[in-house]
Amino acid sequence: MVREVDAVTLEVARNRFASVADEMGAVLRRTAYSPNIKERADCSAAVFVADGEMLAQAEHIPVHLGSMPASVAAVIGEFGTEVEPGLQFAVNDPFHGGTHLNDLTLVRPVHRSNRLIGWVANRAHHADVGGKAPGSMPANATRLEQEGHVVAPMVACVDGEWEGSFVDGFLAATRTPEERLGDLSAQLGANQAGAIRLAEAADGYRSSYGRVTNALLGYGESRMRAALSLVPDGSYAFEDSMEWGDDDISIRVVITVEGDRLIADFAGTDPQIEGNINAVEAVTRSCLYYAVRVATDPAIPANGGCYRPLDLRVSPGTLVGAVPPVAVAAGNVETSQRIADVLLGALAKAAPDRVPAASQGTMNNILIGSGRTVYYETVAGGEGATAFRRGQSGIHTGMTNTKNTPIEALETHYPFVVTRTGLRSGSGGAGLFPGGEGIIRELQLRESATVSLIGERRRHRPWGLAGGRPGSTGEDWLVTRSGSKQRLPGKVTFEAEAGDRILVLTPGGGGWGTP
Repeated sequence: MVREVDAVTLEVARNRFASVADEMGAVLRRTAYSPNIKERADCSAAVFVADGEMLAQAEHIPVHLGSMPASVAAVIGEFGTEVEPGLQFAVNDPFHGGTHLNDLTLVRPVHRSNRLIGWVANRAHHADVGGKAPGSMPANATRLEQEGHVVAPMVACVDGEWEGSFVDGFLAATRTPEERLGDLSAQLGANQAGAIRLAEAADGYRSSYGRVTNALLGYGESRMRAALSLVPDGSYAFEDSMEWGDDDISIRVVITVEGDRLIADFAGTDPQIEGNINAVEAVTRSCLYYAVRVATDPAIPANGGCYRPLDLRVSPGTLVGAVPPVAVAAGNVETSQRIADVLLGALAKAAPDRVPAASQGTMNNILIGSGRTVYYETVAGGEGATAFRRGQSGIHTGMTNTKNTPIEALETHYPFVVTRTGLRSGSGGAGLFPGGEGIIRELQLRESATVSLIGERRRHRPWGLAGGRPGSTGEDWLVTRSGSKQRLPGKVTFEAEAGDRILVLTPGGGGWGTP
């Protein structure tokens, strides 16, 4: 099919469809109410063909690479492809196409002459969707319903009007209904913009639309197969662990490369636990897609075709293939980072010059709920060094690609002040190319609040490669208004008083090469 479309048409089409997703993301960020979306850009957008295969995705959040298609597949599985124009569907259920409950996906069918030509979808992290603690990521949750409001695939909107069965339940559950409604409206507008642009693209290609989209998917597949063919055949194993109290929960993978195919088998990974670090299969699939792109060719078009040669094998009921009713909030934000580390560690044995040392391996989640405001942010850290350069400092890495919230926006929207922020000197691992430095961030509360911290690499350091040294572990501290200082666990929910300070020191990246 690729040969039926000339190279110029193929490249123009690739950029045109990617621009649809880019524009959707821009609309979402510029019209959102919450700093979490408009400042941090904690959102993603993508375009799909009629059968649900991903046609293009903007360069947004890596953890959504495999999970956004799962949301569209869940909607198609529930409602089929004979859907009427003007509908929009919502889903956040991690066991039916979602990742964790904060990530709500809106899916819209796109029609041309009353014929379904594709879908547009966007996902946004809502700062609060109910649950036991503000921010909907309580560190002590054991079951999904403790983390907030669950939205199974359902009709959310008809001809621009919200369906009461969806919006009433969603807003009733959250502590911040006005902000949620504003962000929902931004998601609605983003899909509207995407539907218009996708229909325009289809009109531009006229009768060749199907041929062009099939060729683009085939092109992604051929590019990935060519890249995998350059990786030496063989099996490559790696193991790392999640920190759960004083226990280590192991994640194991064996990657097998056979010609132009790759198999990632997580046999031997520990069972899911009564806690919130369980990851659903869609998250693990996203990690696989990300890691393979890093180790092969990141320039390969990010569409469903390029993932056809990849085979993921996980056992249901394990930490990387969670099944109901366990909690999963940190599985999306923290376990995803470790899954990526494990995959990259295995791929480093096959492509040592392409894979970086371990980056910070955590998103350092901070959640603060006070009154009718809920703050959520992930704090950057050190990037792992590579075979040709040192790691970057104070940057989001791995399965996240968000920005920091500007201090001005933080202090305008939330009842606390930033008393300290900067790079954490000496936290990067030594090496021929040193790892990047982590960040020091301190917040002082202006009123009492419920605080949740969800982090990793508090006991195990991010590893180096080729003789490089590991990066420093992270630390979390509570400095009370009386001046006492207490080291906090990596995963904790607690009550804090006005005047207390929350101090977070994020991990550095591993070094590459003998120092």
